[in-house]
Amino acid sequence: MKNQPSIGLNYQIFRGVASSLQYLHEEWEQVVLYRDVKASNVLLDADVNGRLEDFGLARLYDHRGNLETNHVVGTVGYLAPELTRTRKATTSTDVFTFGALMLEVACGRRPML
Repeated sequence: MKNQPSIGLNYQIFRGVASSLQYLHEEWEQVVLYRDVKASNVLLDADVNGRLEDFGLARLYDHRGNLETNHVVGTVGYLAPELTRTRKATTSTDVFTFGALMLEVACGRRPML
């Protein structure tokens, strides 16, 4: 049996990642589409709060501008289903990948590739 962190610790990590996404989507001077939320892109600070790293696939947009990209990028298994059909990334596709991350931690299994 694997050593799993406590539920309270998972909650603290998820809260940090969700807070990061909210800041990137709504609070910063521009909208940042992160496009690659996954376990290997989450770092823990000294207080075990989750933080996003590796902004290599991120894109910046004005708050009133077009929030869609035209290229499908990200990690297979975490991509939102509509992304493969519409080829348009939005803040909603970032939220979907966050949900896939939560399921990965809850189940202890990586998303299907």
